[in-house]
Amino acid sequence: MAYTDDAVLAKLSGLSEASDSVISVSQWIMFHRRHADRTVQLWLQRLKDSTSHKRLFLIYLANEVAQQTKARRREDFVVAFSPIIAEAVGTAYKGAPSDIQNRIQRVVDVWKDREVFEKPILEAIEARIQEINQARGAAKSGLGGSIFGSASSIPAELVPLTAPQQNVTKLLLGTKTAVNSANQEYDKLLGPNSIAPTAPVYAARLSGLLKTLAQAEGAVDQCVKARRELVTALQKVLDTNRNALISEEDQLETFVRRRMEVEDKKTEVERAIMAGLPDDEPYMSSNGPIDHPDPEPDRPEVEELTPPPMEPGLPEKIDSLDGTARHSAPDIVQESPIQPPNALGIGTHTPLGPQYKSVPTTMNGSKKRKLDDGNDFPDLGEDDGIDSDVAEILRRDSNGS
Repeated sequence: MAYTDDAVLAKLSGLSEASDSVISVSQWIMFHRRHADRTVQLWLQRLKDSTSHKRLFLIYLANEVAQQTKARRREDFVVAFSPIIAEAVGTAYKGAPSDIQNRIQRVVDVWKDREVFEKPILEAIEARIQEINQARGAAKSGLGGSIFGSASSIPAELVPLTAPQQNVTKLLLGTKTAVNSANQEYDKLLGPNSIAPTAPVYAARLSGLLKTLAQAEGAVDQCVKARRELVTALQKVLDTNRNALISEEDQLETFVRRRMEVEDKKTEVERAIMAGLPDDEPYMSSNGPIDHPDPEPDRPEVEELTPPPMEPGLPEKIDSLDGTARHSAPDIVQESPIQPPNALGIGTHTPLGPQYKSVPTTMNGSKKRKLDDGNDFPDLGEDDGIDSDVAEILRRDSNGS
């Protein structure tokens, strides 16, 4: 059967799970290896249009073709499958039942063990499968497939970034695969260590390289557009936060200034308290801090309680009066005379004090004076102030005794 697109699609449509069917179709495809790129493109188209079970059969076919050609050191199909194999595996894995997903995972594990594809290609395939598993687990737990976590936990300011970031992440895997494949193909054909094959083969490989480079260019172009959209969204968020930052810095400066003002006022009030400001007096200061409180007013002048000094000659008069009273009443023992406070003053001693000593008390309660010189009557000085009759009576009494 000649090689045509319809012939390839017919072979792919008749593929079944039986090993004989897979081997038969793979041998026909490898026989037309010069059309490897076109065959792989038709294979990817059929895989996208098939059911989950049919996609599994197509994965088995790609596995058979890739391993057989690599074992024979003819890597035409390995190179052709490299740019699109990650996308194909992700398409077959996504939405498939768990048993089919497990079978696809075993095929991928065989590719890793036997290094059928280059390491970057295998890493891209594994990343696609892991991304699908995470999205499925997040959907079951109500988290969604957002890279930012659950939709409810995303801040409102970051919601515009979700879609651009997801688009970039989705395109980045395909871009890496296409870029790596294009670089490898270019080095093989045009690298410093490359060996030019025959002209027909060289022309076919250059044609395939052009397609690979075109695919890589398209993938990078889409990634660049998605990245620009993300940067634009980020710029809007950045501008919003920059304006908010300026406003918040102004608020910070205001509150710092107010805090310092309150601290100064507090220090001022504490100084006033330490200086003796009454508790019930309101503190008011409108002209700035006051280092010293107002001085207290002077105490009012009051009248002194000390009595005026005694007049000269007053004690002699009082002594003469006391002597007269003692002569007229000799049996009455007189104590030290009571001095009027207005005349003598408080704490003032009169000249009469030294003339007397202590007076003993007798059994019958009568009191007698004890004189210093043994006479009945003390020397009262001059008798100018005593009446003559009274003086005569006193002398008689003295002689009679």
